[in-house]
Parts: sequence; C-alpha cells; structure tokens
Amino acid sequence: MTFKLSVAIVLALELCMQIPDADAAQGAAARNSAQAAPCCGPVSPAGMHILKVLDDSNVESLWLDGRHINWETGEPDKPADYVGPETKSHCSAYVAAIGERLGVYVLRPPQHSQELLANAQTAWFDSTQGAEAGWHKVDTPEQAQTLANQGTLVVVSYRSADPHRPGHIGIVRPDARRTQTEIDTDGVWMSQAGETNYLRVAEKTAFKHHPGAWPDGVRYFAHEVAAGPGS
Repeated sequence: MTFKLSVAIVLALELCMQIPDADAAQGAAARNSAQAAPCCGPVSPAGMHILKVLDDSNVESLWLDGRHINWETGEPDKPADYVGPETKSHCSAYVAAIGERLGVYVLRPPQHSQELLANAQTAWFDSTQGAEAGWHKVDTPEQAQTLANQGTLVVVSYRSADPHRPGHIGIVRPDARRTQTEIDTDGVWMSQAGETNYLRVAEKTAFKHHPGAWPDGVRYFAHEVAAGPGS
C-alpha cells in the first residue's frame, strides 16, 4: 500500500467519525431552538376571555391574607381586628370565585368551609364528584399552558401531606410567549391569592411557601369554559 493511499484511508476514516458529531451538534441546536421558542400555541379568543376575567378580578387588592372575606368578592366582611377562623390566605376562595365568574363549579362554601379548602379542592378535582362536574387531570405543565391558551380553565394545586396544614392553588394564565425553557425553569404563569397575591406570577414562586410542592408535588386539572363574549 502506497503512502498516499494510506493517508487517504486515514482521512476518510476520520471524516466518517466526524459525521455523527456534526449530526449530534445539529440535533442539539434544533432542540435548543425549540426550547427557546414559544411552546404552547397562541391565545385564542376564549383564552383572552379568561385573561380578562383574571385581570378584572383585582386580586392584588382583594382576598387578602389576614382578613375574613366574602369568598365570591374577596371583600372583607368582618372588622379588621377579627381574629377568628377563615382569616388565613384565600387562594382557594379566589379560585372558586373565578370559576363562578366563568360558569364553572369549583368546590366552595357552603359545601366546604374556607378552612383548608385548597386541600379539599385538590382531592375533589381528582374524585368521581369532580369528574362528574367536568374536571379532568392534565399530565404536564406544557399541556396545562396549551389548554389555558385555548380557553380552558386550568388550575395548579397542591394538597399538603399534613391534613392539618393548608395546601395551595392558583389559575394558569394564558400566555402565548411562554417557552419550554421558561416552563422547565419556573413553571407556568399563574394568577393567585395567598400569603402574597399576584395577578401574574411564575409557578415556582407561587409555591415557594410549600416545600415539596413545585415541581413534583403539584397537580393540574382542567374544565371546559362556555364561550365568552366575542368568542
């Protein structure tokens, strides 16, 4: 075998070995590009209707922690110095109120008191009664965001392992810009009442007071919403 032929064979072998590396690099670039792009579709007119209901709720000024409130309106209904039950954070009352405004039943007073209601709601969504009321489980945050964008009411909830401690619950906000990377890092966008009320907050922050909740302990549930105005 001549020297030139040996060199040619070596170069050919090196080129063959480099092709998989090039393919892998192209695949990684494609995955990175997909993760940086919006993941969950546009916000439909029905999704915009849900956004309007959330944005009009004035959640950052109502359903405030430390006050006894009317669950439907979020307005205080007892004096500021009242220290009895049902004064802690009102995440579950807020979700029930938004459900009512969208024509969707969520477990609420008088069927259950406001005490530990988020735990009870999470169990109820996953029960026969919840299914009969139209609720179903959603497997992933990406699916939850997609359904919310399409105009489905989607909640994110956590049931405390200690039945005497509160869980937490909020509503997925439709958002056409959320990317896969953002969902992996911080979760979906939510509207919530709680220790701090937010019109728009990342899921990771929303559940920060509940160790073990996000990301592995939360659950997603969805319910169809009747067409809103302009849908």
